[in-house]
Amino acid sequence: MSIAIYILVMAGVTYLIRMLPFALFRRKIKSRFFKSVLYYIPFAVLSAMTFPSIFYATGNTVTAVIGTVVAVILAYFKLPLIVVSVAACAAAFVAGLFL
Repeated sequence: MSIAIYILVMAGVTYLIRMLPFALFRRKIKSRFFKSVLYYIPFAVLSAMTFPSIFYATGNTVTAVIGTVVAVILAYFKLPLIVVSVAACAAAFVAGLFL
């Protein structure tokens, strides 16, 4: 019974999050600043959700930091996402073998 309530609450919250912008913003947004804020919100939220969990994924903070450093360096050079993620995983794995 409680699982059904949880699912209903999650469905309601999801619906409200998607419906509220349509209800509140009837006219086109003209503010350049507000447009830029709305543009970067998904990236900021994804980063805030993902980045902290990176350091707990391996069970060893040192190997996680090594993998993160490799990922940041490769991303800086604009390599494809699959290359960055595989290299970061490989670096963390190899570091875990030695540490």
